[in-house]
Amino acid sequence: MPANVETMFSVRETPWHGLGRIIMDAPASREALELAGLDWQVESRNIYSGTGAMIPGYRANVRSTDDAVLGVVSDRYRIVQNEEAFQFTDDLLGEGVTYETAGSLQGGKKVWMLARLPRKYLIAGDQVEPYLVIFNSHDGSSGVKVAMTPIRVVCQNTLNLALNTAKRSWTARHTENVLLRVQDARETLQLDSNKLYENIVYLEMRSRGYEVQVGKLDDTEIDFICYRGDEKLYIQVAYLITPADEEREFGNLERLHDNYPKYVISGDLVNLSRNGIIHRNIIDFLLNP
Repeated sequence: MPANVETMFSVRETPWHGLGRIIMDAPASREALELAGLDWQVESRNIYSGTGAMIPGYRANVRSTDDAVLGVVSDRYRIVQNEEAFQFTDDLLGEGVTYETAGSLQGGKKVWMLARLPRKYLIAGDQVEPYLVIFNSHDGSSGVKVAMTPIRVVCQNTLNLALNTAKRSWTARHTENVLLRVQDARETLQLDSNKLYENIVYLEMRSRGYEVQVGKLDDTEIDFICYRGDEKLYIQVAYLITPADEEREFGNLERLHDNYPKYVISGDLVNLSRNGIIHRNIIDFLLNP
């Protein structure tokens, strides 16, 4: 079968290999599981020798729907069911997650899910709509892998490309409970919105020729202190500023008693500038230095 695809679905676009179901609207996890043909369980079964003796230390991973042997693994191996992989992604990205593609490779030995991140980002004037790809093997050849990628995964080759070129990825072994490591994965992949905005601002200021320091000034926490020649400025960054956050973001800058420029950058569309501290929307900040 082309590209090792057994079953899959794709939203709107027909893959190059022409396989799978094409649907118009991106589904949530429960429907995606069924559309991808992944609504089956992996069962752990004993292995026996030709004489009928059980072989210790090893188990067979078997697909529930057709008794296909997916792999032979050690008895320490913890199965991550397809449904659990979708649940992990839902927990990782939060409410409103939808899936662009998902499917089974190599007769069910490997599976993937491709989720579209729930927000669009504008970086240096270019709109970026990254995906999150989740890869899981049932044959013992690999752990669970999660990666940020711009690549639309539709086959074995595009999956390999997405995983091998990802700048941010996270891996868990099949000897641990993956569902308990959502926060670890979120931090590794930098999916926290505040952290993502901080990274964008940091890289943008570096591209403008500033030396950027991160940390504290005296006892006051400041996200960025930026230097360029005789210039100096302070920046606080937030995804969105709630009333509870406003005092922290602006208050820290107000406690700095000098005349250097001070900015708060966030995704808010309303201008929140106060007491000489300039508030800028992050898109305006990127497009209009």
